[in-house]
Amino acid sequence: MSDFNKQKIVDSVPQKGFFGHPKGLFTLFFTEFWERFSYYGMRAILVFYMYYEISDGGLGLSEELALSIMSIYGALVYMSGVIGGWLADRIFGTSKAIFYGGILIMFGHIALAVPGSLSMFFVSMVLIVIGTGLLKPNVSSVVGDMYAEGDDRRDAGFSIFYMGINLGAFLSPLITGELAKESFHLGFGVAAVGMFLGLLVFMLTKKKNLGLAGTYVANPLSAAEKKKLTLIFGAGIIIIGALLAFLIPNGLFTIETVINMVGIFGVAIPTIYFIVMYRSPKTTAVERSRIIAYIPLFIAASMFWAIQEQGSTILALYADKRTQLEFAGMTISPAWFQSLNPLFIILLAPVFAWMWVRLGKYQPSVPKKFSLGLLFAGLSFLVILIPGYFGGGELVSPLWLVLSYFIVVLGELCLSPVGLSATTKLAPAAFSAQTMSIWFLASAAAQAINAQLVRFYNPENEIMYFGTIGGAAILLSILLFILSPKIQVLMKGVK
Repeated sequence: MSDFNKQKIVDSVPQKGFFGHPKGLFTLFFTEFWERFSYYGMRAILVFYMYYEISDGGLGLSEELALSIMSIYGALVYMSGVIGGWLADRIFGTSKAIFYGGILIMFGHIALAVPGSLSMFFVSMVLIVIGTGLLKPNVSSVVGDMYAEGDDRRDAGFSIFYMGINLGAFLSPLITGELAKESFHLGFGVAAVGMFLGLLVFMLTKKKNLGLAGTYVANPLSAAEKKKLTLIFGAGIIIIGALLAFLIPNGLFTIETVINMVGIFGVAIPTIYFIVMYRSPKTTAVERSRIIAYIPLFIAASMFWAIQEQGSTILALYADKRTQLEFAGMTISPAWFQSLNPLFIILLAPVFAWMWVRLGKYQPSVPKKFSLGLLFAGLSFLVILIPGYFGGGELVSPLWLVLSYFIVVLGELCLSPVGLSATTKLAPAAFSAQTMSIWFLASAAAQAINAQLVRFYNPENEIMYFGTIGGAAILLSILLFILSPKIQVLMKGVK
């Protein structure tokens, strides 16, 4: 997209109207609020639904398999963002991608809400994976479209947007966790209602608040490219069909096979994308330098999310099996711990947004903020091994989990909203939405790796498990801090 068209989009959006930010931030804030309400409400109870016995309303899977599926689910959700970003950039624009994605997510939650079998569970997975891939990266991309280059409000705007995400994520586990005591399907039903409300907000306010944002196709397909794509798509369907026809009858297409395949794709897809963007004739010399600068940030983000995302797998299991749930005269639902991360972000996001604006040109560079994020992530895992070391196999106080979630949130606020903003700044013009998809691929790669890592966790080796992963994150944070001046040079003026 040309600089002229970028400015034309900015000019079409009312620039004042939501806490001093573009009016469209209201639309995107509440669209994402309800989408995250639905997703995190579902996610808070999903792992329990998988490994609880059928007699207790669950699917009766083993804990190890449930943890791996949970990680793969998360990996596929973010991996599908590549498809969503590509479709937005090349075919129908980000606004339509958001709408289509919301529809699929809603039907995915409805499928979970209907009492059924493991087959219905996998149907819901497919719908939510594809829907989130369409919606999630493109909402964030539209946020970036509303700000002119050099607008100092951009980082603060992403922090406010990020607070909306976490407000929805905070409320939903409290509701679905309580409903799950009666029936998991009631909780999933509330998630479906949440996505419906998000779609309603988006459709009723986008025309007035977003202007042209989301309506442009950044890099539309030519007629020749459309023909080539049709042939590739048809060949792909035939190849996949032939593979399944061979694998399924021979018992080779198993959950284990899927887990291993996703692990490979989680690393291969972002690698391929970086190569394609770097070598594209549509990428300028300055943009190539920024792509090189983005690679270490991507690796750091993957390490961070590998720890943070275990809050819904390993720490969820820890809450259910290793934590004293009778506390201060009440019984705590293990799902409620999923609200801690977003709660701390809601409380601290305005503080961090104010701090970055207050520091101005004296604030740490983007690579240094990433190194701080990794440091806190590593410390959060070192903290959670302490009660196991001193308490043996006894149930531990829930306050240890609270402290661990708090520390990782400090890291998340150094890395995540800053990463979203930096991605929109470093993205090549021809790959704007797709570069945002690559940002979410850091989470996909992390969770693909987690699908393998979670198999090594058990109460007997939890000290080594948390210590090894936490220590590795701290070492990587130190390395990134040392390299940050060189990375900053490669960013070619982006701060």
